[in-house]
Amino acid sequence: MPKLVTASRFSDPDAAYLALVQARRNLTETQAAEFDSRLVLILANHIGDLGVLQEAIALAKSAGQEN
Repeated sequence: MPKLVTASRFSDPDAAYLALVQARRNLTETQAAEFDSRLVLILANHIGDLGVLQEAIALAKSAGQEN
């Protein structure tokens, strides 16, 4: 079973981060949340592996509890 990859695979991680930031720029809080939800679902479908998705969910939940 594939494992969740958490290391960056981008040849230019700064450009990837900038693309994400720019995609949310000038959106209201509600629009940004809706955008994030759509993006997560699109990427989850791209992954297409329930085990990897479950690992990502667990990681996101545990990271959110550290704040």
